[in-house]
Amino acid sequence: MPDPSEDLEVYLVGGAVRDRLLGLQVKDRDWVVVGATPDKMIERGFKPVGKEFPVFLHPKSKEEYALARVEKKTRPGYTGFEFDTSPIITLEQDLARRDLTINAMAETPDGRLIDYFGGRDDLRDGILRHVSDAFAEDPVRILRVARFTARYGFTVADETRSLMHQLVTNEEVDALVPERVWNELRLALGEPRPSLFIQTLRDCGALVRIFPELDCLFGVPQPRHYHPEIDCGTHILLVVDQAAKLTGDPQVRFAALVHDLGKCLTPESDWPHHPHHERRGVALVLDLCARLRVPNQYRDLAVAVCEHHLLAHRIERLKPSTVIKLLNALRAYQHADRLQQFILACEADMRGRTGYEDRAYPQADILRGYYEAAKSVDTENIAAQRQGPDIGKEIHRQRCAAIAKLREHFDPSD
Repeated sequence: MPDPSEDLEVYLVGGAVRDRLLGLQVKDRDWVVVGATPDKMIERGFKPVGKEFPVFLHPKSKEEYALARVEKKTRPGYTGFEFDTSPIITLEQDLARRDLTINAMAETPDGRLIDYFGGRDDLRDGILRHVSDAFAEDPVRILRVARFTARYGFTVADETRSLMHQLVTNEEVDALVPERVWNELRLALGEPRPSLFIQTLRDCGALVRIFPELDCLFGVPQPRHYHPEIDCGTHILLVVDQAAKLTGDPQVRFAALVHDLGKCLTPESDWPHHPHHERRGVALVLDLCARLRVPNQYRDLAVAVCEHHLLAHRIERLKPSTVIKLLNALRAYQHADRLQQFILACEADMRGRTGYEDRAYPQADILRGYYEAAKSVDTENIAAQRQGPDIGKEIHRQRCAAIAKLREHFDPSD
């Protein structure tokens, strides 16, 4: 049976071309079809899947084939476009509507590169540059550019940053819906340097509109005994990058990003162990998560880290009863992975200071040891011998005793 794409004018486009030139593994391949109609694609066995414009799945490879298209801005917001997919649309017209030059290259089936806009040169030079002034019609492109900086560490071209700023000043950025903002943040957290996502948004003025809770941390001084040479916003950037080095878990990275939100509301004289900034921080985390419709598992870990990370830093000095309260708050007995996530976020917080990047975090082993000691208590045996409230009291007493015994091995003066 012949390939249904045979005799069609097809081109490999987008990320697959970009990543091949970078020497990266190509995971997904997208194709553009020039000169075809939806009926012609269906006749050849392609399955239509596009809602806004015609996109089809190849019947064998299941790869996406989209008809070449152009778009016209008709109303504010990133959904305010009309699309034209008539057969007269050329490949160059299709590529011209794309966001960045490095994403606007194509390749023929036999491997010949088509680069109308200088994408290969920008890829070589590490520059993120818009293809045309139509860039300023879609506020999602602000988030995408910021995400690409987090992925590649590329520099945003001055003229592109100017258009990003224009999207902020003309209030197009305010049309972004929560689900799209969260999805781009989630993807950015999966990149090697998530801090660049935040910094790029700040550089074009978008951070205060999209993530005001983070923007307000910049300029707020750190406690003198921490590392006063950087402010709280810079600390957050260091912490989220340290989290990215420690783990690929996006939940941990999100918790690291928002763990200090309360510092912008709390006088420095209240630090470091006053409960105000943790409580206020929790309220801000909850507000941010509600606004962006962040999944519950991300929210719950972020709240736990925001509220309790200072306890982890001084775990060796805590009373056994306080350790038990911490483990209960983390629901560590029911979700052992939550304890490890919490520890990683706290370690990232410690390392997010100048000169601390490679420092050991002994609190991690101490907290894990306390958890194992508390977990070793035979709760079923206690439940068989006690009744009512006495069960919980005896479990608490024995867990405290187990931690106290283990604590003899830890010398806070070391």
